[in-house]
Amino acid sequence: MPALIALGVVLSGCGASASAPAATSAPAATSAATAEAAVTEVAATAEATVTEVAATAEAATAEATAEAATTAEAATGELITVRVGASPVPHTEILNFIKENLAAKEGLNLEITEFTDYVLPNTALAEGQLDANFFQHVPYMETFAKENNIPLVAVTNVHIEPLGIYSKKLKALADVADGATVAIPNDATNGGRALQLLAANGLLTLKDGVSTNATKDDITANPKNLNITELEAAQLPRSLDDVDLAVINGNYAIEAGFTPSKDALALESGQNNPYANVLATLQGKENDPGIQKLAKLLNSPEVKKFIEEKYQGSVLPAF
Repeated sequence: MPALIALGVVLSGCGASASAPAATSAPAATSAATAEAAVTEVAATAEATVTEVAATAEAATAEATAEAATTAEAATGELITVRVGASPVPHTEILNFIKENLAAKEGLNLEITEFTDYVLPNTALAEGQLDANFFQHVPYMETFAKENNIPLVAVTNVHIEPLGIYSKKLKALADVADGATVAIPNDATNGGRALQLLAANGLLTLKDGVSTNATKDDITANPKNLNITELEAAQLPRSLDDVDLAVINGNYAIEAGFTPSKDALALESGQNNPYANVLATLQGKENDPGIQKLAKLLNSPEVKKFIEEKYQGSVLPAF
């Protein structure tokens, strides 16, 4: 009997040992599930990180590739060439600033031709000798296009050159004597513009409703009996030795050595001025890549700063 009791104890002990794992199987399963979830979360996080890194690397590669392409384009000389006609001051000076400092980075090569009149830049454009020009404002461009049947279009505004009244003989408009001689531009839009400036300063009166198309026939009062003569715009600075007053375009005044903001007896306001000088081309070419690159540079912060610092108010940015 004692032997049987001992065997029972042994069997009971074996039963306890065998059942212990069964009692702890639920916590083990939970631990396994938790571990699996943690592994899954880590894997997901790692995958997201890899994806983000890959996207960042791809963006950086794309940016570097674009920059390298531009650099390579500039280095190999594979630039878009744009032939531009321009007046000497300030137009050519602005274009030269772009050519020397900005153009290559934009993949652009500028070929600049200077013109000293207001006709040839448009006829050269029409004849295919130029891709664009930079010398005129929209009222002049539209009048020229209509009169010469040339489909011109403005691409972007660049700057304003205020028209001014100048004299070598008088210190102020109050000194204008009866019968004084006044020279104005002989082209339709700038001639009308000059008459408007004279009227704005009390030297004459024009018919109601006339604007850039004003002519001498639109003068309704001339209290000083001004003797008004019309000359080619480029000749006006030289006429100052022979006339009492001349109404001169800003570019020709600067070219002649004047500082419009200081030397003009009267100057057009830059506010709401419709005479912004524009980059112009033929209709259908305004969206050409080279033209758009040049337009972008002409309206850049660098060009705005150049205009403001170099011309000190005698030329005003129009963008």
